[in-house]
Amino acid sequence: MKKTLLTAAVLSLFPLTSALAADQDVAFSSSVKPKADAALHATLPADILKKGFIVAGTNPNTPPTTFYQADNKTLAGREIDIVSAVADRLGIAVHWRDTGGFDNIIPGLKSGRYDLAASNIDANKKRLQQVDFVGYYNASKLALISRKDAELGPFNTFQELCGKTVGAGAGTSQVTRLQQASDACKADGKPEITIPIFPDRPAGVQAVISGRVPMFFGPYEGLRYQASHVKALALAGEITIEDTIVSIALPKESPLEKPVQAALNSLIADGTYQQILDKWEIGFGAVKSAGLNEEIAK
Repeated sequence: MKKTLLTAAVLSLFPLTSALAADQDVAFSSSVKPKADAALHATLPADILKKGFIVAGTNPNTPPTTFYQADNKTLAGREIDIVSAVADRLGIAVHWRDTGGFDNIIPGLKSGRYDLAASNIDANKKRLQQVDFVGYYNASKLALISRKDAELGPFNTFQELCGKTVGAGAGTSQVTRLQQASDACKADGKPEITIPIFPDRPAGVQAVISGRVPMFFGPYEGLRYQASHVKALALAGEITIEDTIVSIALPKESPLEKPVQAALNSLIADGTYQQILDKWEIGFGAVKSAGLNEEIAK
């Protein structure tokens, strides 16, 4: 298992040419198989019951969130385990699809291409205008990654980044946070933060490895994994922000929202949820209940 994950960690630094088109089902591997709940199954909307499955979108980039295993064909990770367990508890199949980029997730939900999506999606007020959320992970800890030989950091506040160059992934909340921090630097009479934006996290991490950018900013659990498995990399800092909840995203007012929330809370209650997080060594981000929309969007 360790060897497989290590291979996946390195492979996930690069865009995968074998990634399938957004409208094709992708194989996946899940670590748990909870029993179905007949009462929860009965709450599923009629169109899902008629179809017989849920279509879930994800943008696989790095372990332990969502990624392709060493075969470049099979999805695995926290998102895969969580949503697959939700589907199992609801007594319905799940069909996974690669969105082909993080920026394609919300348009895919709005167009009906996906019934839901899970891809390290922070619940925030701006996104809430377009999609709904069921929260399942506290991602209040973010990280900076750099080349180990650069000996940068540690940086533990945004103020320490004034005048620095820090990359981030397109469409992510990390871009917004860096831009806000840069504005604060300027307001304080300090140099702004230069923010190269990359199409995804693997592209940004590869830019750090190659020396094209000194640091990259992103989710703690993913960058910690990269730093522990790729010799050239090191964590350059950890920044803790206000409660930020990673969520399953759904189309606005989706009738699937309440069943998904109920299934998640059922998995939290019986310990399956914690088992999944502990399997990926990220139990520190566990939530006590699955919140909805305004309850969690910051």
